[in-house]
Amino acid sequence: MSILIYICAALAEIAGCFSLWAWWRLDASPLWIIPGLLSLVLFAWLLALVDTGGAGRTYAAYGGVYIAASLCWLWLAEGVRPDRWDAVGAAICLAGAAVILFAPRTA
Repeated sequence: MSILIYICAALAEIAGCFSLWAWWRLDASPLWIIPGLLSLVLFAWLLALVDTGGAGRTYAAYGGVYIAASLCWLWLAEGVRPDRWDAVGAAICLAGAAVILFAPRTA
């Protein structure tokens, strides 16, 4: 369930940040800020649902998912295909996130 929450959180964060990017950098309507802010609130709420025993661990593991999701956004929303180095970097980050999230803990 944590993986699904992380994926949804990444989409919410990227969409929220993109709405501000669109307003600021692409001269979109300031009304883009409203759904962007709502999306960022959704992002924070979703991350709060992950049970890792510590907020820092939740955020650290989320980082890998965010990196991979950002490269998917680059490809699907912006039309720029990630290169092999992007893919290698994302794979390394996802491996690190998996270690943080699924490692056996004694306490």
